[in-house]
Amino acid sequence: MSDWGPVFVAVVLFVLLTPGLLFQVPGRHGCVEFGNFQTSGASILIHSLLYFALVCIFLLAIKVHLYIS
Repeated sequence: MSDWGPVFVAVVLFVLLTPGLLFQVPGRHGCVEFGNFQTSGASILIHSLLYFALVCIFLLAIKVHLYIS
């Protein structure tokens, strides 16, 4: 059986943490902006760090597993 948990977690977090899609930290005109479809170097760095931290939490600490037979 294949473990699809890491793939599912990585894809969902990638979609949710894409800078400018749902939210952007830091925004161009404020601390947080929602749905502006723009990005900056600082927001890419912040979202990458958030992605890394959440992937580590879900995969190493919580150990999410999803088996599809």
